[in-house]
Amino acid sequence: MRKSAPAMLQYHKAAHLGKQRAQKAQMKLFDYTGFAMLTYTIKQSGEGSFEPVGEEELAAKMTRGEEAMLFICDKDGYAKAQSKPMPLAQGEEAFKKMVADGIPEFSGEIKTVS
Repeated sequence: MRKSAPAMLQYHKAAHLGKQRAQKAQMKLFDYTGFAMLTYTIKQSGEGSFEPVGEEELAAKMTRGEEAMLFICDKDGYAKAQSKPMPLAQGEEAFKKMVADGIPEFSGEIKTVS
């Protein structure tokens, strides 16, 4: 039982810090899309320990057919916040505004819960 206590403490610290970062991203994305929900707050490292999502706020988008979803993710692609599906033109417009406002674009694989 003693061996799991440090991992639990680390998990809770990572979850707390990650939640703060994700909530900040959620509020920022909300400004562009009118809706944003939290996605990832923590990520698991290779050693089985946990770390919070990164501080970086990168704009990402995913399109399916005539719909788009926007994300704010960290440098590893972990989505901290995501929009709901919206018409493609609306998503493209919001994404362009995010980038024009100085949010760097993420071009890798987005890790999201949906």
